[in-house]
Amino acid sequence: MAAEPRGDALSDGLLELLRPGVAEVDGQVQAVRESQVELREQIDRLAAELCRVNEEQKVCLDLDPYVKKLLNARRRVVLVSNILQNAQERLRRLNHSVAKETARRKAYLESGIYLPGSPSK
Repeated sequence: MAAEPRGDALSDGLLELLRPGVAEVDGQVQAVRESQVELREQIDRLAAELCRVNEEQKVCLDLDPYVKKLLNARRRVVLVSNILQNAQERLRRLNHSVAKETARRKAYLESGIYLPGSPSK
């Protein structure tokens, strides 16, 4: 029965080792996503303002290339935001899987059943 506490401590230790890193990465990804939403909104406002200025100018000033560049930048921001969202979802699923596996192993250890690949008595 000496393997049970060691295995339990090992799985708990592993979970506690991973949990802060996962939480930190998750928080940073969330912060980046929020800043990207803000950036996208600012790009939209600037593009609208450039269009308005372009329409009001009596002198023919072609701002279309700048508007196109802004819209291209906005498209890239949206793309990166989608990538971050997918990465965050994968990280959340990984964290859930690690917690589920740790709970499963803990239950097996407490019941006295040995898992395949675990050290025997």
